[in-house]
Amino acid sequence: MSKDNKKPKNIFDKIFVIIASICVLLAIVIMALVINGKNAENKDLAYTDLIKQISDGNVEKIEMTVGSTTAKVKIKDEEEEKKVILPNTQAFIELIQDKVGEGIEFDLNQKQQSALTRIPEILISFLPTAIMLALFIMIYKMQGLGEKGKVYEETERKTKVTFDDVAGLEEEKEELIEIVDFLKKPEKFNEMGAKIPKGVLLYGKPGTGKTLIAKAIAGEANVPFISMSGSEFIEMFAGLGASRVRKLFEKARKLAPCIVFIDEIDAIGSRRTSNSGAESENNQTLNQLLVEMDGFSTEETIIILAATNRPEMLDKALLRPGRFDRQITVPAPDLRGREEILKIHSKGKKFADNISMKSIAEDTAGFTGAELANILNEATIIATRKEHDKVEQDDIEEAVKKVTVGLEKHSRVISEKDKKLTAYHEAGHAIVSQYLPTQTAVKEVSIIPRGLAGGYTMYKTNEDKFYVSKTEMEEKLIALLGGRAAEKLALDDISTGASNDIEVATQVARDMVTIYGMSDKIGPISLKDTGSLYDLKIFGENIEDAIGEEVRKLINTAYLDAQTILRQNMDKLHEIAKVLLEKEKINEEEFKKFFNIN
Repeated sequence: MSKDNKKPKNIFDKIFVIIASICVLLAIVIMALVINGKNAENKDLAYTDLIKQISDGNVEKIEMTVGSTTAKVKIKDEEEEKKVILPNTQAFIELIQDKVGEGIEFDLNQKQQSALTRIPEILISFLPTAIMLALFIMIYKMQGLGEKGKVYEETERKTKVTFDDVAGLEEEKEELIEIVDFLKKPEKFNEMGAKIPKGVLLYGKPGTGKTLIAKAIAGEANVPFISMSGSEFIEMFAGLGASRVRKLFEKARKLAPCIVFIDEIDAIGSRRTSNSGAESENNQTLNQLLVEMDGFSTEETIIILAATNRPEMLDKALLRPGRFDRQITVPAPDLRGREEILKIHSKGKKFADNISMKSIAEDTAGFTGAELANILNEATIIATRKEHDKVEQDDIEEAVKKVTVGLEKHSRVISEKDKKLTAYHEAGHAIVSQYLPTQTAVKEVSIIPRGLAGGYTMYKTNEDKFYVSKTEMEEKLIALLGGRAAEKLALDDISTGASNDIEVATQVARDMVTIYGMSDKIGPISLKDTGSLYDLKIFGENIEDAIGEEVRKLINTAYLDAQTILRQNMDKLHEIAKVLLEKEKINEEEFKKFFNIN
C-alpha cells in the first residue's frame, strides 16, 4: 500500500476524533448546565408568587434581559435573588407598568442580551446534530466502509519473512508453495484442467508456526496479501460483522489474484446456533463468509487462508469441499525440525563452541517453535546479565528451567519445616520415577522455589512420542503421586504441596477412562463429546458412578504402588532428602550415584 493511499484514512480518523471531541465537550457543558439548573431549583420563584409579592410591595428590584424568558427578582429581607420563568414577557412588562401606576415602587433594570449569554443555547441546539454526525461516522467506520484489512504487496512488502525462515514444516511448505505458484502462473494449472483449492485451513496448538507460514506467503507471493483477524469482524451492532465480510471480499475481488488471510477464524467460524443476541450476530457473520466463499469464480483467483488452534469449534459447513478444501495440521516439530528451528533463531547470537543445537533439540521434545525461540532469547538475556562473552551451556539450561518451571526465587524466606517437607516430596518423585521403566530419567531435583512451585523434579525429554501406552500412563500416575506418598511415609502427614500433582493425575486418569477406553469396566468407548447427562445415559443409568469408581481406582492403585516403592527404598529417601536440605539441588550425575549407576 502506497503512502498516498494512507492519507485519506489518516484525515478521516482525524476528522472523527475532532467531531467526537466536540461531542464530548458539548456533553460536559450540558451536564454542567443541568447540574447548575438542579442546584438553582430551590432559588426559583413561581410566577404567581411574584405577582403577589409585587402587589404586596415586597419586591425591591427586577432585572430582565431583552428577548429572555427569565427574570431575576430581589425580595425585601432576603439576601439571594430569585429566578422567575415568565410565561409571556410582553404581558409581564404591561403588568409592571400597571403596578407602577398604582404607586408600587421597585427598581426595573432592562438590558440587551449579549452573544456570550446565548452560547449555552447555541451549544444545546447544536448537540443533536453533532451526536448524529458522530454516530454516523462511527457506524461508517465499524461497517468497514473505510480501509479494512492490511494489504501486503510485492512493491512495498511489510514482512521480511520467507519460506527460508520456516523450519520443521517441509510438507506444509510444499502445499503452500504450490498455492503461491498457482497465483503467480494460474495458466499452467488451467491447461492441465486442475482446480486450485479455494481455501486452506491451518490448525495446530499455539506457537507451532501457523501465522509464521502466512507471513512467509506474504513475503513470497507477487500478489496482494490481505490479512485480517477473526475478532475484527465481531461487532456490538447487528449486521456489521456481515458487512465487514462483504467489504473484505469486495476488496479481494478488486485486487485479484490475491490471498486473504483470516487469523483466529474460530472467532467468526464457530458452530451456528438458534440463539439470539451475540450468537445470532455471529451466525450472520458466518453465513456471509460462506456466501462469499461460494461466490468466487475460477477466473477471480482468490485464495482464502485461515488459521486456528481450535478446529473442533468450527462449523462443518466451513470445512466441506469447495470452501476450505485443504486442512493442514501444523504439529509441534520433531527432533530434526527443532534443530532447524534453533539454527534459524540462533542467527545473530553468540554461542560458546561447545553448544550444540542438536543437544538442545534432544532436551526439548514437545516444544513448539515459539517456545524454542523464547528459550534462546532467554539464554542470551541470562548470559548478558551474568556478563558472559558468549552464551554457555549453563545459560541454556537455566533458560529451559525458566520457561518450563518459572523464575528461580532465592530471596523467598522458607521455614525449616517447609524445606524438609519439600525435600522429601521431591525426593519421593525422583525415587519412584527411577523404578518405573516407562518414565524418563531424572535430570535435576531442586528445593529452590521456581514460579509457584516450592521445588521441582526435572526429567529428560529426549524422545518424541506420538502414542502413549496404558502402562506408561499408569506409571505416570505413580510418579505423580510419589511426592504425596513420601510425605505420608517419612513425615506421617500430608500437605497442600501435592495439589497440582493430584490435579494432573486426576485428569490423566479421567482421560484414560473417558477418552482412551483404557478401563476394562467401562470398555473401549469415548465419552469425550458427551456434554450433558442425557448423552451419558445412553451408556446406562449408572455410567457416571462407574466412571467415578474407575478414576478413583486408578488413583488409589497408583498411590499404593508409589508407597510400596518408597517403603522398599526408605534409606535412599532419607539420604536424598538430607542432601537436598544441604545443597538444595541434585543434578543428573549426582542422582545416579545414589543408585550406583554410571
